[in-house]
Amino acid sequence: MLEEAEFETHVADRLAGLPGVQAVSLGGSRAQGTHRTDSDWDFAIYYRGRFDPQDLRDVGWPGEVSELGGWGGGVFNGGAWLRIDGRHVDVHYRDLDSVEHELAEARAGRFEWQPLMFHLAGIPSYLVVAELAINRVLHGELPCPEYPDALRKAAPPVWWGQSSLGLAYARANHAPYGRLTETAGAIAQAACQAAHAVLAARGEWVTNEKRLLTRAGLRDVDRVIAGLTAESLIAAVDEAHALCDAAVSEAE
Repeated sequence: MLEEAEFETHVADRLAGLPGVQAVSLGGSRAQGTHRTDSDWDFAIYYRGRFDPQDLRDVGWPGEVSELGGWGGGVFNGGAWLRIDGRHVDVHYRDLDSVEHELAEARAGRFEWQPLMFHLAGIPSYLVVAELAINRVLHGELPCPEYPDALRKAAPPVWWGQSSLGLAYARANHAPYGRLTETAGAIAQAACQAAHAVLAARGEWVTNEKRLLTRAGLRDVDRVIAGLTAESLIAAVDEAHALCDAAVSEAE
């Protein structure tokens, strides 16, 4: 097995040689120095115009390679789950035209909400801008943006609006009828949305939900979820709303 530095160079060089690829970056915990020895490797390939996933399949690494748009479309437009030299490797497709558009939109304080598998709150289209700011560039050149002031002003009310409306719906339409599962799901989703509002107000980039609640100071929502009973749902929604409201207000 290759040493980590050799492995990083080996994979990055091979990805950079694919037709259409103009830059390669390393993301996730390994880019931020918070990884464990068994952490996955997350690479992003930035292409302009043409990129054919078959070129990645032809490298011969075992695993699954999606078509463009295979992970739901939007800014998160596909990638691969691979096994290379005994290590788990994710490769994300990034269309430079799309990324540059989202960077301009973020600087203007505009973004879209998009659904994405494994994400309770969905993702903002500025996720690809966050990657530019956080990832480590291994090949080519990519911008490294600061958090735009316009986005700090615009994003929190959008996220908090989704969060508070979701909680209000759960309080009126699920909690009074003892629907524990639906209420628990609504609280979890709303907490993640509120956490996005908190971090946007602080000007902190987010690329996934793994530490979202912890970073936003909303881990007390765990206690609310853990104490749910069919008889306590209205009070639980109210408590979750108060926790989220306080966190968002403090951040602003």
